[in-house]
Amino acid sequence: MTFRTLSLAIALLSALAAPAVAQETGKGAVREACRADVRQLCPGIQPGGGRILQCLRDHTDKISDGCKQALQTAKAAKQGQ
Repeated sequence: MTFRTLSLAIALLSALAAPAVAQETGKGAVREACRADVRQLCPGIQPGGGRILQCLRDHTDKISDGCKQALQTAKAAKQGQ
């Protein structure tokens, strides 16, 4: 996976977080928290259409606690808006 592809995949994950979440948790919190997980668990997955998020869901038992927490925070904030 190239750096550009990884960056696009991480940007997709960041889209989960609403702007308020980005401000509250620090810009790019999901991106930073899940970077290694995406690289390790989802190599070759093309970003777009929710494929990276689905890959992480498929590997929920393997993603890091930090990534899980960031995704849960983003989801909760999105539901609260």
